[in-house]
Amino acid sequence: MSRKQQLHRPGPQPGPPADDTGCSILHVDMDAFFVSVELLDRPELRGRPVVVGGLGGRSVVSAASYEAREYGVHSAMPMTRARRLCPQAVVLPPRHERYTAVSRAVFEIFRSMTPLVEPLSVDEAFLDVAGARKLYGRPAEIARLVREKVFEQQGVTCSVGVAPTKFVAKLASTRCKPNGLLVVPADGVEEFLHALPVAALWGVGERTEQQLARLGLRSVGQLARVPLATLQRELGNALGAHLHELAWGRDPRPVVPESADKSIGAEETFDTDLDDPDEIRRELLRLAEKVGARVRAAGYAGRTVSIKLRDGDFKTITRARTLREPTDLARVIYVTACELYEASGWERVRLRLVGVRVENLTPAGDAPRQLALDEPETGWREAERVIDQVAHRFGTGAVRPAALVRRSDGRPTARDGRDGGDGRG
Repeated sequence: MSRKQQLHRPGPQPGPPADDTGCSILHVDMDAFFVSVELLDRPELRGRPVVVGGLGGRSVVSAASYEAREYGVHSAMPMTRARRLCPQAVVLPPRHERYTAVSRAVFEIFRSMTPLVEPLSVDEAFLDVAGARKLYGRPAEIARLVREKVFEQQGVTCSVGVAPTKFVAKLASTRCKPNGLLVVPADGVEEFLHALPVAALWGVGERTEQQLARLGLRSVGQLARVPLATLQRELGNALGAHLHELAWGRDPRPVVPESADKSIGAEETFDTDLDDPDEIRRELLRLAEKVGARVRAAGYAGRTVSIKLRDGDFKTITRARTLREPTDLARVIYVTACELYEASGWERVRLRLVGVRVENLTPAGDAPRQLALDEPETGWREAERVIDQVAHRFGTGAVRPAALVRRSDGRPTARDGRDGGDGRG
């Protein structure tokens, strides 16, 4: 749970929905999404504190169940701190392919209600339901139907805020978590907003919150009553005007449909910095396998492969290459990532983090594919499809490249492909 969620989340709102006249914007937010998906496959963990994230010394929490949140655990928290706060928590490694599959099914439910769906992430979206009223009823009824369909079809819960604007709808969904529905009437927006702390406003981080506190402004209502000129003088023209508008509930932004992800990637922060190029290439291979599987699971192919490198002093560089044709093959992603790494000039730099990403995504069925003259009819593409099927049945890691298999002494069983192979045999 983020700092802002902790500040203004009182829990589900009881009683019938309020008047939803003029409230055509819904914000749907899945409840502890990664954890909820894990509990579908591990129902024996229900009711226990569960955390999704890595186990390394520098890993962070990806998601926490509400039972774990009662101990102060929240997303983006260092895993070491989370385990100190809640030592009895069950920690599960993330399975992004599984989350992506459920997310796609959930978004199909959204789009069955209205074509105006704006994804914010894999687990939340804005919906404009103004044109869906003749089919499904008033906005509050549509929100109820969305929650019902998501639970019946996917077994996970969501919270929905209904309001006249995107900003207020998102605040409303946060207020009614978990598994809640909250309508903020058009004539009740100011009453709803002005009781909240200033940290609830988009654009108010810890630093801005401290600035406002020095001015004696701790609630949205207090900020709303400050003249615009004063806010602009204290905070700058852009931020002052932005917060003034939000404090009065003014947010003219429409819901903008977006059907495709912009990019898919993965990164790893090491427990100890690495400067061995063989180890770095092995990490690139592992990340390329993960990204390739995610791209295929999402039904895309990408034209651009990029890497991110971060040293021990947090200096970060990125390198990218656009391919001749889109790909969803881990082999192509890995080879390209290695070439980018070798050309980066950072082969002997001690690295804290490595990332691999595929960008410029297009639906896989629309991606052109040109066979080389010497390319066999079956090969890596078919092999990776089979690996996907095995992973779906037996779990990620059931089949992996030999270079990623460790011996009992912790050393790899194969080289990483420096001598012409690709490390995936």
